[in-house]
This record gives sequence, structure tokens and C-alpha cells, in this order.
Amino acid sequence: MARRPLGRDERRRRQARRLGTCGLLMAALLPWVLWHRAIAIIAHEFRLDVGHLSGWAPWVLIVLGLAFLVPVAWSVGRDPESRLYPRARNAYAGWGVSLYLLGCALAAQVAQIVHLHAP
Repeated sequence: MARRPLGRDERRRRQARRLGTCGLLMAALLPWVLWHRAIAIIAHEFRLDVGHLSGWAPWVLIVLGLAFLVPVAWSVGRDPESRLYPRARNAYAGWGVSLYLLGCALAAQVAQIVHLHAP
């Protein structure tokens, strides 16, 4: 069975989808690669108090940012007139990037504090 050659537009859409998926996966993996030691220390010393739970705030913000970016990555290369295309795509992108960057900035600070007090 012969495959029909893809048109230039379809190749670009597929490439954009792959790039969106890879970008989202890299954004999800990067914080864990950078701050895995701080995450392990915080998880190992788990306590139910406000001071300790605030140490988890950066990673909650990162996960929320990634959750807002999922529909954005899903819609890359798709027809804006499709019913599956998010109508508030730009708002999702703005919230996703803002929460992700805020979480990364806070994670860097939490990691520095954790490493100061780690044995």
C-alpha cells in the first residue's frame, strides 16, 4: 500500500505538534532535574505545618502552570475553527507561563534555603 506524500502545510502542522509535545515534556522534566535533591529533602522531612507545606508551593505552581499549558500544546497546529480548539488559548498560555516561571523562581529560592539547612 503506497502512502501519499504529505503536503507542506501538513508537514508543518505535524512538526509543530511534535515541537509542542517535546517542549511541554522538557518543561515538565526540567524542574525535577534541577531540584531533585531539594524535593527529596523536603519529602523526607515531611510534616503537617504551614512552614513545611510552604516549601511545596513552588512545585504546586509549576504543576498548575503545566496544566494550563496542556491545552495550548494540544492545540498547536490545529484549526482554530475546530470545536476542540481552546477559545481562551492565549489566556491559558499566559497563565501557564506565568505560573511556571513563578514556580521556577520560587523553587530556586526554596532549593537554596533547603541546601543551607540540609545536613
